[in-house]
Amino acid sequence: MPAKAAPSAVSAIALQAGSAPSPARVVGGTIGEAGSKEALNQLSAAMSELKALAIQPMLQRAVDALKANDHRTGAEWAIKALERDERSGFGWYLLGIARERAGDFASSVTAYESALKLLPDHAEIANDLGRLAYRMGMRTQAEKLFRHFLARHPENHEGANNLACALRDQERYEEAVEVLKPAIIKSPEVAMLWNTMGTVMAEQGDFPTSEVFFREALRLDGDQARPRYNLGNARLMQGDAEEALACCEAALAGPLPEDDRQMMRLARSTILIALGRIGEGWDEYEARLHPQFADVTHFAVKGERWEPGADVAGKSMLVVGEQGLGDEILFGTILPDLLERLGPDGRLTLAVEPRLVSLFARSLPGVRVLAHATYNVEGRTVRAVPELGDAAPDLWAPMASLLREHRRELGAFTPRTGYLAADPERVAHWKGVLDAAGLAGPRVGLLWKSASRAGARHRHFSPFAQWASVLAQKGVTFVNLQYGDCAEELAWARSELGAEIWSPPGIDLKQDLDDVAALSAAMDLVLGFSNATFNIAAACGVPAWLITTPGAWPRLGTADRYPWYPQTRVFAPEAYGAWDGVMGEVAAALGAFGAS
Repeated sequence: MPAKAAPSAVSAIALQAGSAPSPARVVGGTIGEAGSKEALNQLSAAMSELKALAIQPMLQRAVDALKANDHRTGAEWAIKALERDERSGFGWYLLGIARERAGDFASSVTAYESALKLLPDHAEIANDLGRLAYRMGMRTQAEKLFRHFLARHPENHEGANNLACALRDQERYEEAVEVLKPAIIKSPEVAMLWNTMGTVMAEQGDFPTSEVFFREALRLDGDQARPRYNLGNARLMQGDAEEALACCEAALAGPLPEDDRQMMRLARSTILIALGRIGEGWDEYEARLHPQFADVTHFAVKGERWEPGADVAGKSMLVVGEQGLGDEILFGTILPDLLERLGPDGRLTLAVEPRLVSLFARSLPGVRVLAHATYNVEGRTVRAVPELGDAAPDLWAPMASLLREHRRELGAFTPRTGYLAADPERVAHWKGVLDAAGLAGPRVGLLWKSASRAGARHRHFSPFAQWASVLAQKGVTFVNLQYGDCAEELAWARSELGAEIWSPPGIDLKQDLDDVAALSAAMDLVLGFSNATFNIAAACGVPAWLITTPGAWPRLGTADRYPWYPQTRVFAPEAYGAWDGVMGEVAAALGAFGAS
């Protein structure tokens, strides 16, 4: 039985249980490739000692095939050699290179591990295995392998770069800098070292400084795609979407590894959407489903895949939720439109995150709502709908793909306020609890963080201390809707500000999402950053104020609107990380709200 997979970090909102993504991410990955020409030449030299062995010609043919970029033939000859001598470390190494190039990462890891056991002094194997582990998201294992390689080759800038990437992705930024500094001093001409240092700065939210490093990388090597793309991200985070798009498209124009190309296409899609070129953006957003995109989710679903323009009237159709939990709610705003297209004779089956089943089932009568399940199958993320069995609908679609037809322009976003329906009995229950607790005045539900720290997700949320001016407002009652451990923030607000944020009893704010919808519906206002709960509240039609980053692409190029939920008011800082000003605006607006 395949293992259940961890939630993907590729969410449009990039939240583990959250909402709208930021696929535009900096690229400072490992350098080197499986079986580079230099490495294969070194391998040929090492194998010259095997001339007396019968397998040497087979190994050499594998090397020659890999030099010619023929991984299939390379694998065949490596296997023939291993059939003659299963303890050939060189045979396992060549098979690992061939399998990695073919995208068969699970088999490649096994082959590399076998090679490293048989050739413990061949440190290049550790570097290749480290890069593969890094590619598969196994950061701590990659770090150990890169350290093994660097111990044998301490002056190697590739090893320093790769170790710094593994450290950076574990949020050990100071250690990454300490690895990169001496490497840059020794090899200042190596553009990718400057690029990786830039990514370390960017991951900490210091985009102006990161831009300096990216520009130096491009000065050294103007043909490098990664620093060009990263410069675009730095410009985007500083409010220049036009230059971001130009940089992204310039990066895409050159030769790229296919996984980098698809990641950059996905980033380009969100830049287009942020510029208001919504239809083009959704078309490019399909890059998330490309089989060679590193974070792709494969769908184990039967039936014909829906494409824009397909006639769905009277058909049976399956729609599968994707990405983060909050994304399913955000993208689900198109479901009423789809039901109209299906008509009275059509049948819709909807697969969503298990915690959302009851909420969607109540909200969309006549729709069969099931739970999807996500598995890790040999290193690949696979989503299935187990309750569907062998049934095959006429058509099926990943939920976000429907946006290509139903939301191609701003005017296509309907003015409908709320498509989800909280349980009215539970709403009445929570109103009674609030009344019994003596919580008078407008009740304001607060959200200030995401439970996920995937990548640099924390950069999109202001530090809690900057909520001080908001929490100082009188005439309102604050209610904690924030899931996860927030005892420290609640205690700080009470002791340092004299502000009481009431926590509702008897509810798990992360797991009991149907009841979270009812609690949210008992609020007069929900205020905070976009996470799963914010999307639940807004989708239930609750008045909502969204605090967001400048140029966030889900705003679709609008300034103070959030077209997904028309009742939402948006607050965004003028510059990335400039939270003081915008929190002051929120405080002033909340004071007026309380007074009214």
